[in-house]
Amino acid sequence: MIYKIITDTPLENIKKELAEHSKEGGFGVLGSYEFQKILQTKGFTLDKDITVYELCNPHAAHEALQAMPGISVYLPCRISLYEENGKTVLATIDINDIMNSIEVDADFKAHMQRVFAYLQNVMNSWK
Repeated sequence: MIYKIITDTPLENIKKELAEHSKEGGFGVLGSYEFQKILQTKGFTLDKDITVYELCNPHAAHEALQAMPGISVYLPCRISLYEENGKTVLATIDINDIMNSIEVDADFKAHMQRVFAYLQNVMNSWK
């Protein structure tokens, strides 16, 4: 259910390069959530630097939402960045698992698989 890429590229480098790599892949970065900082303001300590970025491909999102408004619970696309065992991890929801668990027509499934492939390409650009 979670698709991961593990890379030797330092976390801070990916944070600096994410917007450009996303743009090259047809996405824009809408925002980000730095969970370590967010939780700290709520009185909790998180030992890991975990940042989630929200990405959007407006054309793809429009088509998906026109066909199935309920898919909005999975939008915008998210990429999570964190370190694990000395490596940087990029993670996202595996849309293929979702498409296989809900009833959708073949055209919609193919559209969502193309969007996921674009997102995978962005993530793989640090491999």
